[in-house]
Amino acid sequence: MLEHGGNLRDAAARFNRPLADWLDLSTGINPQPYPAPALQPLAWHRLPEANPALALAAQAYYGAPCMLPVAGTQAAIQALPRLRAPARVIVSAPSYAEHAHCWRQAGHAVREVPYDRLAQHVGEAEVLVVCNPNNPTGACIPHDVLLAWAEELGARGGWLVVDEAFGDTAPAASIAQFTDRPGLVVLRSVGKFFGLAGLRLGFVAAQASFLARLADWLGPWAVSGPAQDIGIAALQDRAWQQRTREALQQSGTRLHRMLREHGIDAAGCALFQWWPEAQPEAFHLHMAEHGVWVRLFADKARGIRLGLPPDEAGWERLRHALHAWKARQ
Repeated sequence: MLEHGGNLRDAAARFNRPLADWLDLSTGINPQPYPAPALQPLAWHRLPEANPALALAAQAYYGAPCMLPVAGTQAAIQALPRLRAPARVIVSAPSYAEHAHCWRQAGHAVREVPYDRLAQHVGEAEVLVVCNPNNPTGACIPHDVLLAWAEELGARGGWLVVDEAFGDTAPAASIAQFTDRPGLVVLRSVGKFFGLAGLRLGFVAAQASFLARLADWLGPWAVSGPAQDIGIAALQDRAWQQRTREALQQSGTRLHRMLREHGIDAAGCALFQWWPEAQPEAFHLHMAEHGVWVRLFADKARGIRLGLPPDEAGWERLRHALHAWKARQ
């Protein structure tokens, strides 16, 4: 199993620091989650038959013609490789590691290509997988470029899979509205922007016939009843979405500015900042010693990703740790 952010119990055990005494910035998840409404008792009692209102709410929010609810986009990431015979798959790099991992596990020939070189290799792929915005770097590919790639791949029976898990703060960059086209698959999540990672709810946008195949593979009761009810409320709450989008943009700018003040040239999106770090292991250890848990990329990417603090005490704790790091240099 691959390592991911959010592994705070491991951090607590490794550094002998109680869970409550950590500032967890390792995930890029909104630290101010959507306030989940109280649920009817039947939500816990009944088998979770699919509620059509959830897909309709998702289609309205994401602007997609057709969507399938899934138990988090991770469920779709694991399932999609099982819907094709062995193929030539190109995955953007660095990227969310589960994409390449799951395609390899299913027996496909996977190549990881640097994000800025993908255009040179589209013709070599039967499946192209891209995170947009990219996780962990925050880099983006214009939607007209993505749509051209989708058309090229779709014409020969290929797929373009676009993971837009971090796309809610920049909705104009989404290509979900175009997923009635052959071979275009878009993944969306309520875990990041809505801060509901524990809910395990995501969506796949694609042609209806494709989603029917995916639904058959995933089987019955794929999304819990409570997740469906809370998801409908969150997706329909336009006032909360607008307030949150503005607040996250401000916080993302604040984080970028704070890092720059401490000599770190970072980039990212509203929910996180990332930079290639010359000493990523040392930085990760230093922050952990100050009770700040960050995401370490120690292999190919060699960098650090930071999410947003939840409150002023968290911002001050991060500032103190960054100041101590800068003093060491």
